[in-house]
Amino acid sequence: MLKKDCFFVGKIVKKYSFKGELLIKLDTDEPEMFEDMESVFVDLRNNLVPFFIESSQLHKSELLRIKFEDVDTEQDADALLKSDLYLPLEFLPKLEGDKFYFHEIIGFTVEDVNFGKVGIVKSVNDSTAQALFEIDRDGIEILIPMNDAFIKKVDKKKKLIIVDTPEGLIDLYL
Repeated sequence: MLKKDCFFVGKIVKKYSFKGELLIKLDTDEPEMFEDMESVFVDLRNNLVPFFIESSQLHKSELLRIKFEDVDTEQDADALLKSDLYLPLEFLPKLEGDKFYFHEIIGFTVEDVNFGKVGIVKSVNDSTAQALFEIDRDGIEILIPMNDAFIKKVDKKKKLIIVDTPEGLIDLYL
């Protein structure tokens, strides 16, 4: 399994017990979706390694307490600390209407109702306070906030996102 075929679930943040249990900080608004997983891929030295789950339960808000098969000691658990967890993309529930996952819109064309064609989404920057469309316009990077007020329509069939940005925002980059 390759990372490009997977989505990030969360990170192993600390040990929970002397019996190899771990706490996962989930990257989701719906932690209960991940409570009944049977297995997960753990990123170990840039290789995705499958681990089977013996038991798991939610532990305070967005943490998941997990016990992997064959991880039975503190030393076993130590080897997994700070590792990222992934699941195959097909495990994501389908989104209806204008909702989308960030990986889905890579390559979509962005058009502004006033400006016209802006460019192609090359990635999404979600490391800022508000996620940003990173758009390539003939080698120039344009950043548009992923604000519900700006996004007017997402057409998955046509691979098109229609936005209505404040006047002058796109011109700042040109």
